[in-house]
Amino acid sequence: MALASERQEFILATVREQGTVRLADLVDRLGVTAVTVRRDVTTLADRGLVARVHGGVTLPYRGQGGQGAQGPDERTARGAFASGRLPDQAFVGMVVPTVEYYWPAVIQGAQSAVAAAGGRLVLRASAYDAAEDRRQVTGLLERGVRTLLVAPTNTGEAGQDLLRWLGTLNIPVVLVERLPPPTLPTLPLDAVTTAHNLGAGLAVRHLVTLGHRRIAFITARFSPTTKALREGWRETIASLGLPDHEGLAHDVPPYGSAGWADAYDATLRACREAGATALFVHSDSEAIGLVERARDHGLTVPDGLAVITYDDEVAAAADPPLTAVRPQKHRLGALAAEMALARAADPVERPVHRLQLWPTLVVRASCGGMAAATPPANR
Repeated sequence: MALASERQEFILATVREQGTVRLADLVDRLGVTAVTVRRDVTTLADRGLVARVHGGVTLPYRGQGGQGAQGPDERTARGAFASGRLPDQAFVGMVVPTVEYYWPAVIQGAQSAVAAAGGRLVLRASAYDAAEDRRQVTGLLERGVRTLLVAPTNTGEAGQDLLRWLGTLNIPVVLVERLPPPTLPTLPLDAVTTAHNLGAGLAVRHLVTLGHRRIAFITARFSPTTKALREGWRETIASLGLPDHEGLAHDVPPYGSAGWADAYDATLRACREAGATALFVHSDSEAIGLVERARDHGLTVPDGLAVITYDDEVAAAADPPLTAVRPQKHRLGALAAEMALARAADPVERPVHRLQLWPTLVVRASCGGMAAATPPANR
């Protein structure tokens, strides 16, 4: 599509059809550069036709009370309900913090489950911000969704206020990869989460079977998964009687960001000085960067350093392929949607459900195979 007007018409039609679209997907489908897509999205946003979100583009918020013209999507959805072609409760809204990294598989799982129920899912992306979460949820409510899947900000006063508000809505709400904090122990919201702390334990125990005693934990800064992974790493180290974790926990800037190489070099030096022979890293991109820097300094993986990553988004394509702990993202999204539809079918008698999925360990080439030759006590 050479003409800007044609591209912008395509972008607008796609957003109206899907609710939220990743910029990377638009680049692939249009066959143009990311800069061109961003320019087209900016033009549409300036005209009030779309709204930009982190990593994507979504429908604009029309204000309280549904002010503004009703678009084709709204008329189509409402017409489907009126004609009986679509179950009311199967018009599902979903709000996630980003449409990049980790979340696409969760979204696809939810879409599959909703489609299997004869319904439709409308997606919106937020930005790890409670006010933006509420704005996006409000927009979905005004579009007439009858069921909600939400991955909200759940920390701080703003996060708690958001959760309380979600608990007052008169439609089913299922939290996705989020739980209410201990300060809201009786908030009656269903939830589907991943046992991230158990996933950290899987990584540590696998490395211990291979003879490692000092296992460093390295995470990308600002990751919402970090707390659970760190707790699982620490608890497993303590339960196995491994040496104290002092000097073995580090955070690093995102791979490829300004100054990343120097920061990764410093982290690797600190880990080696602390006696670490293995790294447990969140996430794949940071693990790939650490392997790259280790190799540049003459440290090979797995012979000189074992590495396990958490997420398994691109770990198989690394050099060497990285052993990874894989959250069941697609299944998690599907179960969240199924739980929401079950709540819609039985809103009164059905008890609150809190479902936790275990991640799985995928063994590849980045840890070697020292288990038969070297007992843990000798490392």
